[in-house]
Amino acid sequence: MFFNSVNELTTKEDKRFFVEEIEVFTRLIEVYCEKNNLNNNEDSILTPEVYNELMDIGVINTRSDIDELKKILKKKYDLFIKAVKFTVNNKNDVYDTIWKLYNSERKIVQEKSLNKHELSLIDFFCGAGGLSLGFIQEGFNVKLASDIESVCIQTYKYNHPELPSSRLIQEDIREFINEVDDYINEPIDIIVGGPPCQGFSTANQQRIIDDPRNELYKYFLMMVETIGPKFVVMENVRGMLKVADQVVEDYGAIKIKDNGSTLTYYVDYEVLKSNEFSVAQNRQRLIYIAVRSDVCEKLDLKPSDIFEKIHKDNEGKPVYVLNDALKDIKPLEAPRVKNTTNVDSEIYGKKIDVNNYENPDNEYLNLINNGLSMPYVFNHKVRYINDNNYEIYKRVDQGNDSTDDKIKDIMPYSHRNHVFKDKYFKLIADKPCRTITAHMKFDCHSHIHPFQVRSLTPREAARVQSFPDDYLFWGPYSKTYMQIGNAVPPVMARGIAKVIKGYLEKLN
Repeated sequence: MFFNSVNELTTKEDKRFFVEEIEVFTRLIEVYCEKNNLNNNEDSILTPEVYNELMDIGVINTRSDIDELKKILKKKYDLFIKAVKFTVNNKNDVYDTIWKLYNSERKIVQEKSLNKHELSLIDFFCGAGGLSLGFIQEGFNVKLASDIESVCIQTYKYNHPELPSSRLIQEDIREFINEVDDYINEPIDIIVGGPPCQGFSTANQQRIIDDPRNELYKYFLMMVETIGPKFVVMENVRGMLKVADQVVEDYGAIKIKDNGSTLTYYVDYEVLKSNEFSVAQNRQRLIYIAVRSDVCEKLDLKPSDIFEKIHKDNEGKPVYVLNDALKDIKPLEAPRVKNTTNVDSEIYGKKIDVNNYENPDNEYLNLINNGLSMPYVFNHKVRYINDNNYEIYKRVDQGNDSTDDKIKDIMPYSHRNHVFKDKYFKLIADKPCRTITAHMKFDCHSHIHPFQVRSLTPREAARVQSFPDDYLFWGPYSKTYMQIGNAVPPVMARGIAKVIKGYLEKLN
């Protein structure tokens, strides 16, 4: 389920997410009214219908929970009740806007999903769910997902209502491996994930699997051996190429007992470029694809064949540029006062807003939004910049970095430009965007908007990553960038999923 009832909130973090969920519900109704030129004139008086609705949403279990609800929400309580009452009286009209926040509605979706015989997938280190989304769009059914970051779990949970929360696990994989058998009672078609590998730079000194910093990679392999999927897709940074041969050896060392025979994995790897999948970004990721040995024999398949098919499918695909992602979205200004980033504003942006470009004539947006109309846009808010950075943003031209003479006199790191060359960079509108990184949670100087005196918003970064506009990133503002920067572009994931799906269908 999405909501935990107020009587089930045990930690400060539980309460913070609960309040954020209430805020999102309330704001969605406000934005619905804005979009349709309506006024919510409902009062905050509790009626039997409102009580029932609160239970359907999942915020209370009994009427006696209302006092606790008031205590947690404080001033937000009356606004929330007004939003719920409006929903009760306009259910058919607002359903598409708020259904993901209803425990009762999510349960229906999940029950339907369980009865489908789709291709099965497990996502370890799932993050915000970009990799899963691409596979889901190709017809895969996520059976299990896990990550250690609570904010990633929250984002995944909202955007993937088909997965029961009991199968979305926030836990260290080193602990979860002892429990995973309790969740898997069927053959799994594919495991995907991107385990952190921080020790690869020293791998010429020692085997990667033996580096303590790469323990998570080791446990990912252990999950593969425990579950024994037909396929594995593992993604990582390009720098992991230094140890690619060791990774191949490690997959080859996996042994799976199956009806008296021993199965292993054949694996290949390539650096794939996201712009070749029609993602508006020059992102390069190292992709390993492993295939179980019996599958290889049945299909006369080598992992290299999969990469060949991916490249063939990408031939002739349009190449989109940054401006394709930045068009058809509200122009904004950067706040100049500290601690204002989280405040919704017409000038600086809003976490949830009416989309004034609901059905744009924009091929790239139609691609990432899967052809769907987007009445709302999420996470389009500009972060604060100080006076000096504002001046830097103004002076530099597209393609300029920290070494540009126009900012030499005000560049804070000019004496260390050899280290901070890319500290500041104004993006080039008519080329695919430079890589969106998790570092943007600290600052966005390396991703200055090509036309406006500000950095990219989380929504613009998400568009560059090919997330649809209705994909809502939860948590503190800075962590939205972290989630987006760490993600696999869904459109890229879908391209990989399509090819693997074709081979899986040949097995059936």
